[in-house]
Amino acid sequence: MSKEKILVFGASDHTRYTLDIIEQQGKYEVIGIVDTALLKGESFTGLPILGTDSDLPEILHDQGIALGIIAIGDNFIRNKVANTILKIAPGFDFVSAVHPSVILGKNVSVGDGSVLMAGVIVNNDAIIGEHCFLATKASLDHDSVMGDFSSLSPGVTTGGNVSIGYCTAIGIGANILHGKTIGDHTVVGSGALVLENLGDQCVAFGVPAKVIRKREPGERYL
Repeated sequence: MSKEKILVFGASDHTRYTLDIIEQQGKYEVIGIVDTALLKGESFTGLPILGTDSDLPEILHDQGIALGIIAIGDNFIRNKVANTILKIAPGFDFVSAVHPSVILGKNVSVGDGSVLMAGVIVNNDAIIGEHCFLATKASLDHDSVMGDFSSLSPGVTTGGNVSIGYCTAIGIGANILHGKTIGDHTVVGSGALVLENLGDQCVAFGVPAKVIRKREPGERYL
């Protein structure tokens, strides 16, 4: 069976992980990488750098495809790149990368452009938005919702009916109690225990998690 040809956006460690998942899925053929840091004609993990975002119209015309995935770990940057792509090429479609070891319960929804790494567990009726990132052994329990461009770092565990907001990032090994809501553009620190709801644009750390300060969308956290 022939594989669909796709582009990958970004050239970093996160990209290498994503490429590994794509290879194991066996559904797509990566024809090249679009990135702003490396020069056109260079290579990354053996794949050619085709150019930057500004070269996208030419790339799409030359390659005859409009399908791909954004392999960038920072939620806000991933969001910005997606908006740029769709502004340049409104008909561009995104694929998801789901590692073969991922366990998905019944009626789970995975949005376009999302990446689910090895050992992830998503239980019944959970909803993962578009362009989300679930890292190694993260667990999203039943009826929980991840907003678009949000992320769970390695080893994160949520209870059921948890809501994680748009562009929100949950740090390594954090735990979120059943039924809690975390707002948009919020960062929860590594090892935190979330026992209460958290609002928009917060940075929260500790056991139990406490809001340390406010943050602006796009503020670096990785």
